[in-house]
Amino acid sequence: MMTQNTKDAVLKKPQGSIGKKEMMAAVTYGTQDLKIESVPVPEIKDNEVLIKVKACGICGTDPHIYNGHFPSPKPLIQGHEFAGEIVKIGSSVTSVSEGDRVTADINISCGNCYYCQTGQKLFCEKITQLGVHINGAFAEYVKAPENNVYKLPEAMSWEEGAYIEPLACVIRGQERANVGMGDTVAIIGAGPMGLAHAIMAKLNGASKVILSEMNKTRLQKAKELGVDFVIDASETDPVQEVFNFTEGRGADVVFEVVGAIPTYQQALQMVRKGGTLVAYGAAPADKVMEIKPFDIFSKELTIVGSYAGTYGTWTKAIQLISSKRFNPKDIFSKTITLDQLEEGIKEADQNKDTIKILVNVNQN
Repeated sequence: MMTQNTKDAVLKKPQGSIGKKEMMAAVTYGTQDLKIESVPVPEIKDNEVLIKVKACGICGTDPHIYNGHFPSPKPLIQGHEFAGEIVKIGSSVTSVSEGDRVTADINISCGNCYYCQTGQKLFCEKITQLGVHINGAFAEYVKAPENNVYKLPEAMSWEEGAYIEPLACVIRGQERANVGMGDTVAIIGAGPMGLAHAIMAKLNGASKVILSEMNKTRLQKAKELGVDFVIDASETDPVQEVFNFTEGRGADVVFEVVGAIPTYQQALQMVRKGGTLVAYGAAPADKVMEIKPFDIFSKELTIVGSYAGTYGTWTKAIQLISSKRFNPKDIFSKTITLDQLEEGIKEADQNKDTIKILVNVNQN
């Protein structure tokens, strides 16, 4: 006969056990001070899941944090472009299960403020980001709230799953620009984000995609990906070239994907009258530039920012990659292991011939 205690034990959702209390992680203690060491496995709350990390990309933000140029608390486990397998769930979790292949929206908001309740959680004053403000995925395990978790198709590789986050960001930028059929799109910067914008602009129906870059390897990659016009900005004036390719008008849409004052100045010059400029590249927070308000007024320019992907952009990113309409492997340069992370971060920062580095975790 089943006792009440036995009945309660059966009805309560099991939380699972991973059989270990310590994990290997890359911990950033300060400027250029990163150590691979054993740390406690994260303890999850009732509404959280524990994910065994399989792959995590090195983002452009990671060298900024490592070099002390981005405000983040220390010590910190970085890494926010990841995919992995759920190994433990909190007692109130109902939408995912142990064994599910997942990624997670890194933007964790309060859910109750004005911005959260109006669909703008990126502006939540209490927002925290995995791998930026709280511990992330350059580790064997990472925890995330159930509401932030997205399931991945069985056929999707871990490496592809780790590119959901950056692609969601790119989709957000494309939506902010409202790129449409027949548009001429100019992109400044052929890093992983610039190349992804070029691919997405073509998928959105752009008739011409123009890309400006100074690094020869990245220029060649842009050509291989089918960019219509590739400008070597080390040899020619990119603004004049954009005008040459657009019958003297300028581009309908310009994406600045470098995050530098000179390239933002170029972007303002190469956008056509009535066009749209997307501030996608993260310029240093203390940098300023001169701008002529009359130009914005007289040309009726639309200037929009694009900070991060969230909500529906994640689902769209999963669908685009799973359907093979977008292939992240076109952008990947190399894969390293967790114990090689510090050198990988330095390479991503200093070697522009390297476009995108992935960290292989727990795949041995």
